[in-house]
Amino acid sequence: MSIIIDKERGKKVAELLYDSFSTTGIHGRTDMPEDITPNRVVRGSLDHILFLTLTVSIDYQRDAPSLWESSRRTFDDPETRYLFDPKLLHETPLRKIIEDMQKYKLSKKTKKDAYIWRTIGITFYKKWEGDPCKFLKNCNWDSSLILNRLRNDTHLYNGRLVPDYPYLRGPKIGPLWLRMLRDNVGITHLRNLEEVPIPVDIHIARATLTTGVVRGQFKGKLGELFKYIREAWFESVKGLSIKNRPMIALDVDEPLWHLSKYGCSNRDKTTGYCPLLNRCEAREFCIKGKVKIENRIVELET
Repeated sequence: MSIIIDKERGKKVAELLYDSFSTTGIHGRTDMPEDITPNRVVRGSLDHILFLTLTVSIDYQRDAPSLWESSRRTFDDPETRYLFDPKLLHETPLRKIIEDMQKYKLSKKTKKDAYIWRTIGITFYKKWEGDPCKFLKNCNWDSSLILNRLRNDTHLYNGRLVPDYPYLRGPKIGPLWLRMLRDNVGITHLRNLEEVPIPVDIHIARATLTTGVVRGQFKGKLGELFKYIREAWFESVKGLSIKNRPMIALDVDEPLWHLSKYGCSNRDKTTGYCPLLNRCEAREFCIKGKVKIENRIVELET
């Protein structure tokens, strides 16, 4: 393995993508799948926070637009609205939750997703009176402590300790939740967000590799590159400023996601040819060579 992190290239990519996403968009888009709220839900309300928190907890190996659409339809249906109420999740048998999460295809892995969803809901009901903000306040709004507590807080279940926040505690979903709390809910007093790593998924990985911010020779599991990708964006944004504040790694999450999903995903995995190159905002950084990601295996020759 021979991997290079090019933070100077990363600075230029970060500035370009952030500016594009904030103005004209990337491949014509300036919105994220989670930006649309369910009907009659007020941005920043407890309903909004619970909608985002529970939905993002099962945002793994999913097509994001379809996941969030399914969640909105589930929320808007009076018969399945209870799935977003921690008290009612506590009172409802798991088998009914499994059944109702399938009505609008909210769950993909039926039993697993229902377990994750119900466990997190019950945690907020039993420990935080149904309000995730009480958990955040207990963590003193400190992002590093929030992530640490997500990873380590447990409860006793059938005689053994199990996580309070399954999957919400993960290295992708935890940081993603914090970004949504800032950007979608509007919580402005989260502290130490600069210490939160970028939530790496296949799109963040692909966009980082195809722009050459992380490049080299590699063949192996995609997850083995995640530490390089996190480090690359931690380092690349240092010294950059946006909106009268320092840029942080979370600020390039949405732009990179768009670049990959609506752009780099169309690139030929072996030759590097991209049919969208001429109208891509990041075309000057599109690196030549092989960037092949299939079944969580990467072949990189750049």
